[in-house]
Amino acid sequence: MKILDVLIKEAVLVDLKSVDKKGVLEELTAPLTGITQTNRNDLVKILMDRERLGSTGIGGGIAIPHGKMRGLKTLILGFGLSRKGVNFESMDNRPSHIFFLLLTPENSTGVHLKLLARISKLLKDETVKERLFHASTPEEVLDIIQDHDEEF
Repeated sequence: MKILDVLIKEAVLVDLKSVDKKGVLEELTAPLTGITQTNRNDLVKILMDRERLGSTGIGGGIAIPHGKMRGLKTLILGFGLSRKGVNFESMDNRPSHIFFLLLTPENSTGVHLKLLARISKLLKDETVKERLFHASTPEEVLDIIQDHDEEF
């Protein structure tokens, strides 16, 4: 499964305004309410519950908030970019700028882990991270990911 198979263009946000974790999750989930048929507060609760187990800020300016959702039929992926950076309680204690938000069906552990691994591989490439950080439109983000999604 490729990243672009599940990344939703309407959920690619290149100018996050929030300055804290909950605010970022609220922004990232806003475009997903219609797709998931779930209100934003419930989506944020799922993600914040997961964050309580340990931060999904993986360091290097990246966070991959994710959670499992009852009744969801397929994986859903969103993207967000914060120019200022957000304290996401990352392992390296540095702000997060690049966010991939992943919602998965309750019983999809294997596919969930494969997609997380694929995103992590993509973001290990410093050139990709730099290009994503400077992207100014959702189309540019999608093009950058497409350029490198084929490599894996």
